[in-house]
Amino acid sequence: MEKNLSPGGNSLWKKKIALLLISQNISLFGSSAVSFSIIWYITLQTSSGKWVMLSTVFSLLPQVIISLWAGVWADRYNRKYLIMLADGFIALATMVLGIAFWTGYQKMELLLALSLIRSLGTGIQMPAVNALYPQIVPLENLTRVQGINQTLNSVLMLLSPAMGGIVLGSLGISWVFLVDVITALAAIAVLSFIHVEKVARSEETASVYAELRQGIAYALNHKLLRQILIFFGVSFFLITPASELTPLFVERSFGGDVWRLTANEMVWTIGSLIGGVFVSLRGEFKDKIRTVAICLVAFGITFGLLGIAGNFTLYLIIMGVSGIFLPFIATAQTVLIQENVEEAMMGRVFSLVQIVTGIAMPIAILFFGPLADIVPIGSILLVTGAFLVGTGVLYEVSSKRAGIK
Repeated sequence: MEKNLSPGGNSLWKKKIALLLISQNISLFGSSAVSFSIIWYITLQTSSGKWVMLSTVFSLLPQVIISLWAGVWADRYNRKYLIMLADGFIALATMVLGIAFWTGYQKMELLLALSLIRSLGTGIQMPAVNALYPQIVPLENLTRVQGINQTLNSVLMLLSPAMGGIVLGSLGISWVFLVDVITALAAIAVLSFIHVEKVARSEETASVYAELRQGIAYALNHKLLRQILIFFGVSFFLITPASELTPLFVERSFGGDVWRLTANEMVWTIGSLIGGVFVSLRGEFKDKIRTVAICLVAFGITFGLLGIAGNFTLYLIIMGVSGIFLPFIATAQTVLIQENVEEAMMGRVFSLVQIVTGIAMPIAILFFGPLADIVPIGSILLVTGAFLVGTGVLYEVSSKRAGIK
């Protein structure tokens, strides 16, 4: 990890992290606007759980496949350039599809193809981004920086569905693609000003397959990481209905207006913004395991209540409350990994996390998507919420019994 030992070192890492935060949140803004618009467009055009399922699978499954290599690349090559290449790759694909839609070639299958390409780019980008934070930031500042990042994420996630909804409703989805291309290019430009060295490694470079096996063995033999990976998978499986089916739930239960789908995302983000501000002000969690467990229980309760909300206003209030817990769980889990993993293994560990979550959600939507055309989505939210409560309780109990803190 880079150490800031010179008198100006403290200022240096702050400048680097400021540029990194700006770059990645600009990128997030455009990507989120496109992601929301695609799922809304598909929802409004088809009103089909099957198409929502296909969109989710094409958005998540390629990340899993590419992650088999992405973590090794993040540990082997300069993480800054990997992030820039991934952003550029996504922007190019989005621009090509935008041109296709502008010329009148508007096929639903093209949206699935774009989701697949964007997923590949994200799969390369995210392990490198998560591994880059502890390379720049001193360990004692990681929680505060992650809290600030979550706050910025929430602000832009509040703006991006609004932007996506306005542009989609007034100009059409082609113009949303243009927003993403512009923000990706801006993110690349900002990141280019950061000087980041490739991580020094003591061992000789092996094949990608050999390094992947090293990463898997490292995680499975690490008590904390093994626990995190197991519960990441279970919790993401159970969170999937609330994450992917609520737009369809809103459309079926309260109406298919774009403003309702926009409000559904915005209130969640407002809650996340409140939670992110609290995390950044707090600066540290004494017991990160308990924090994660409490958040899983809170998610379970609020997701279950979404399924029985009688009117749209009450639904939005519950959705907003549930969003408060996202920055807590995201920050606690991420910092847990960053604090307990060797620098040279960081990319591979985060790629394994991405693989686990990336597998869990497509598997879940393959089950819950078709089920949503048979069983009321409210009932699905209620049942999965109850299981999430149990998962949160089990996470803390099993962690304490294993002596994990």
